[in-house]
Amino acid sequence: MSFSEVPVAVQRLPHGKDLALPRYESEGAAGLDLLAAIPEGEDLTLQPGARDMVPTGLAIALPIGYEAQVRPRSGLAAKKGVTVLNSPGTIDCDYRGEIKVILINHGSDPLTITRGMRIAQMIIAPVTRALFEECDNLSETERGAGGFGSTGTGTSNPAG
Repeated sequence: MSFSEVPVAVQRLPHGKDLALPRYESEGAAGLDLLAAIPEGEDLTLQPGARDMVPTGLAIALPIGYEAQVRPRSGLAAKKGVTVLNSPGTIDCDYRGEIKVILINHGSDPLTITRGMRIAQMIIAPVTRALFEECDNLSETERGAGGFGSTGTGTSNPAG
């Protein structure tokens, strides 16, 4: 198996010094696990319907032309109903602050987040930037302006 690799500088902040660095949990994994850097013994309880910003104790310096995407962990979503609220959260290459994960509990039970718990995954991805070219008309397509469920219905009516 072969993947392209890009060097990413990572800084452990004081409250994350004893936590493991993000790592790939399997040979084919695309995402790196992010861990909760909440103080030892000060668990964070996320009530149903509540959201919170969970610190990771990490800051990174991505190369120009890359971003980091913070995404939910499928296990937390499927088993507990907990997800990343702004999924995917984007970390730009010029951001140098702490990575924090906005978690929301869509489940019916409170979730206790403990120090070192795997709370999200992070994907490093190349960025393509758009060059907008203003025009008077767009090229025609069969779909046209149909949206919001219009494909496969035999109509391009947005209400269809």
